[in-house]
Amino acid sequence: MQTLLSYGFEQIEWQVGLLSFLIAFLLSSLIAIIYERTFQGLSYSRGLVQSMILGSIVSCLLMIAIGDNIARGIGIVGSLAIIRFRTNLRDPRDLVFLFASLGIGVSCGVQSYATALIGTIIFCLIVFVLYISPFGTRRKHDGLVRFQIPAGTQGSAEVANVLLKYTKNFVLVTMRSVAQGKIVDYAYQVKLYNPGDNITLIQHLERIQGIHGITYTNQEATVEV
Repeated sequence: MQTLLSYGFEQIEWQVGLLSFLIAFLLSSLIAIIYERTFQGLSYSRGLVQSMILGSIVSCLLMIAIGDNIARGIGIVGSLAIIRFRTNLRDPRDLVFLFASLGIGVSCGVQSYATALIGTIIFCLIVFVLYISPFGTRRKHDGLVRFQIPAGTQGSAEVANVLLKYTKNFVLVTMRSVAQGKIVDYAYQVKLYNPGDNITLIQHLERIQGIHGITYTNQEATVEV
């Protein structure tokens, strides 16, 4: 019995294993914090953030258990193949963060602490740089303006004058007749000279006689639904 209990500690000292788990936890927590601070979507998942930390611990555990034993590695891979993960990640960025945390766990599991630390720092720095930079954005318009005006009036010409005054450019998206042709519904994509001028634009549109149902939808390029 004593032989069986001591066999597991022959491959790796328990102090080294404890240190590996501790470093994996700290570095994966840093990855999770950076993800939380730089998240810009609408479908935030607390479970995903926690999975980054837990996944790092599990991957560290597996690497410690495998060690240099090829047979163990094949056995663990075979057992993991039985498990089917059906969780769908909507954003590829989430998957990258999850892989980063798993990579940290693997590095800590093989006692490559320098690699785990340097990799975490470089990864977090690149994430922060991409977060504050406009890299990858394609912002052509600031918002979508919708309104309705009576058919056969000069309202459309007055709207065009207001849009020319407060926007760099505007594009007519839709124009349809409603209320048996008595009212025309318009939708314009607009790019403002100043993004803060949306309230001023709405106020000047409200002064046009007969216009109603004015709505402004902000099309923020950094937010993904």
